[in-house]
Amino acid sequence: MTKKQMVIGALIHANGSHAASWLMDEARPNASTDIDYFREMAQLAERGKFDFFFIADTPAARTENLKVWSRSPLFMNVLEPITLLSAIAGATTRIGLGATASTSFFEPYNLARQFASLDHISHGRAAWNVVTSANDYAARNFGLDRLPPHADRYAKAKEFVDVVEALWDTWEDGAFVYDKTTCLSFLPEKQHLLDHKGKYFTVHGALNLERPPQGRPVIIQAGASDTGKDFAAEYAEVVFGSSGNLEGAKAFYRDLKERVGKFGRRPDDLKIASGISVVIGESEQEARDKLDSWQDLIHPDVGVMRLGTDLETDLSDLPLDEPVPKHRVPTSSNQHQAYFNEIAGMIGEGLTLREIAKRYNRNKATFCGTVKQIADHMEHWIEAGACDGFMISFVALPSTLSDFVEKVVPELQRRGVFRQDYEGRTLREHLGLLRPENRYASSTPASPVARRA
Repeated sequence: MTKKQMVIGALIHANGSHAASWLMDEARPNASTDIDYFREMAQLAERGKFDFFFIADTPAARTENLKVWSRSPLFMNVLEPITLLSAIAGATTRIGLGATASTSFFEPYNLARQFASLDHISHGRAAWNVVTSANDYAARNFGLDRLPPHADRYAKAKEFVDVVEALWDTWEDGAFVYDKTTCLSFLPEKQHLLDHKGKYFTVHGALNLERPPQGRPVIIQAGASDTGKDFAAEYAEVVFGSSGNLEGAKAFYRDLKERVGKFGRRPDDLKIASGISVVIGESEQEARDKLDSWQDLIHPDVGVMRLGTDLETDLSDLPLDEPVPKHRVPTSSNQHQAYFNEIAGMIGEGLTLREIAKRYNRNKATFCGTVKQIADHMEHWIEAGACDGFMISFVALPSTLSDFVEKVVPELQRRGVFRQDYEGRTLREHLGLLRPENRYASSTPASPVARRA
């Protein structure tokens, strides 16, 4: 019997996702702006037959606590991701290329054009990670003091995606014929004007680019709140799961797969990729020792700041070796609910601030073990109904990516749970997702901004 095939994506930060990755011996100075380096990483992931190569982003630099941020320079010197992936596209042939772009700070027309362009440049490998943004540094770059409330951001995101998807359907397939005999470069009847006036956006016009090779770039989302999960169930085709334990992941999987039905979708229309980091050793202890040595590189200032950022309150005045008072925990999050919940849980255990800062690494599932243990873990989660695959955050680059490609991938292939080679050309084909029909070519035409025909 053929086993279920895993989805595997690579989440790439320049030196790695670990807070001290830039301090590691293998880290390359200026990696974050070195296109040759990123091409090497993408080619390495493609050699491992990954479904996609993913770049996270925020449209902002930190502007406060700069001494602390200088010790862990998150997003302080990074290339714009769509531009970066366009450059990577020419150095790869099969691997999908995904990037984050915020519905809070883009305009739908510009974003629709950019991702449609990336899909053409890559011959059908583009993916858009839809986010509403989760820090006020970005808000201040766009005329705001702070982010709007969570519910308002999602309402805007919903309208934003509706407009973008309608723009991607501006032209029916085959609209551009370049017929020199009749002097027709395109068929006018195959253009469909968008006339949208909503609460957040007014768009009257047509996208000046033919329909993307995939019909639409793949939509990625990672919302953990109830609102976020409803949004994902309606729009997303890949969802990043954030639970670090099996039962939590299974509950999330069941919940999301059940929700898609109320939006007229099938469970297989959405793939859930559970977030995981892996540290590989000849023994489990060797892998744990390696991770511990990296954790020791995190400056205490950085650990405390990261906690405060995700908890949305300043903890820097508290003593490191005493428990965090429970009254210092806000009642809810306006940013990353999953991160907030994890920190609040550790505070509830009575751990000291230093202990929490050292334990917390934003990677809910950092798995340390041998090649066999890691393959066992991944296969077990698939078989248990916890996910369709994994979004792997590589904590130190290039070593952890290279180890995974050279050691774990062959073991997964040997077990028959991961592809031996790419069979399709587009990201949709890798993921087993249907190419969506153009809403205007459907036998039952939809509203210009309806989700599906």
